[in-house]
Amino acid sequence: MRKELFIDGSWIQAVDYYPLYSPYSGEQIADIAAASTDQVDEAIDAASRAAAVMRAMPAHQRAAILEKLAQLLEQRLDEAAGLIALEAAKPITTAKVEVVRTIQTYKFAAEEAKRIHGETLSLDAAPGGEGRVAYTVREPIGVIGAITPFNFPMNLVAHKVGPAIASGNTIVLKPAGQTPLTALLIAELLKEAGLPDGALNVVTGSGRIVGDRIVTDDRVKMVTFTGSPVVGIGIRNKAGLKRVTLELGANSAVIVDRDTNIDKIVARSVPGAFSFQGQVCISLQRVYAHEAIYDEFVAKFVEATGKLRIGDPLDPATDVSALISTGDVQRTLDWIGEAKRHGATIAAGGTAVGNVLLPTVILEADASLKVSCQEVFAPIVIIQRVRSVDEAIGLVNDSRFGLQAGIYTDNIHTALTAAEKLHVGGVMINDIPTFRVDHMPYGGVKESGFGREGLKYAVEEMTELKLVVFNRN
Repeated sequence: MRKELFIDGSWIQAVDYYPLYSPYSGEQIADIAAASTDQVDEAIDAASRAAAVMRAMPAHQRAAILEKLAQLLEQRLDEAAGLIALEAAKPITTAKVEVVRTIQTYKFAAEEAKRIHGETLSLDAAPGGEGRVAYTVREPIGVIGAITPFNFPMNLVAHKVGPAIASGNTIVLKPAGQTPLTALLIAELLKEAGLPDGALNVVTGSGRIVGDRIVTDDRVKMVTFTGSPVVGIGIRNKAGLKRVTLELGANSAVIVDRDTNIDKIVARSVPGAFSFQGQVCISLQRVYAHEAIYDEFVAKFVEATGKLRIGDPLDPATDVSALISTGDVQRTLDWIGEAKRHGATIAAGGTAVGNVLLPTVILEADASLKVSCQEVFAPIVIIQRVRSVDEAIGLVNDSRFGLQAGIYTDNIHTALTAAEKLHVGGVMINDIPTFRVDHMPYGGVKESGFGREGLKYAVEEMTELKLVVFNRN
């Protein structure tokens, strides 16, 4: 299978191609076009020309294109899920959930296209404002550069492409090098849905060539990026005055208070820690369990972890499959080794079979260890004993990151205190930090980034606010 670039509504050959391999089997899946600098320029040119067309397009027409895309994707759900499982080693059952969410995301985007509006202002509230009427409108920014990661190769593309189209912008998209197939499928479906040529351009290739050109080109008015803090900080430094939205890393935590339903929490927490091999920005990485229930919680968590099925991502029974690369397997094994050397207990897993890291539970790991303070992005969870919720809140906040956190408690006062004191972008009461639905505001603080996704909130990021004042005097 040979995959080309998608520029100005056409499939364009590249001079160079790179092989795409299955993370699970190691077999070659496809040859992927590697865009040259000139081809990235062509994509930005096409998006710039199409910007006037998209800006003038009525909201109902933008909504209709997105609704049609959702319909087309629903018809090809199994194919799309198969591509995700193949290129990302995401278990097929989980991949199907991602496609369903992607369809919902584009439906939300279609709805938001029809309700982008401003507000009226009472200028006579200030002396000198008499006789004037004012209102605000939201206008598209223009060309948006979107750079997406491998872990949700279809839905995270939707969270950038959907609101960009809804708000009348054009897009130059660079998908992750390991997971370009689903992004190229979306380009195909959007063309069929009637999106004007040039409104979406998909350029695959290296971050150095494609990503840097998108970030630094003055014709690109905004960059929206999901990925690692190191790359995100580099993008911010190179972007100049253009608008930037960054959704970066996390080491998300949940607090488990005393007198809570352990069975219910474990049933929710184990999938939250190990779904898609833990390669989720809000994957549950840290658990702070009250000492009164710590032993019971650990025993039941380890037991449930041992029941997870390991294997081929195309097998519907598989719960955990391969990490995205052999380098990530070795990195995580090194981090587990560091934890063992510093006295932590490996209660489950801790080893790898091929590219599959077995679901790993680590007890009493010091807060300075990599498995605690960095983003593992792997099927690893640490469980720590705490004397109080206040102690746990301090440990959650003692982090470079602040994306989402959760707390399980039956005490409303404790819940409200946690909601106030946890320094994160989202607090989940009686749920894990991995909870997300696609229309809620989503983003973090500290090194977890800034700006918000979620369709309404992404539209606000992708539009400029203009003030209009009529003087009737």
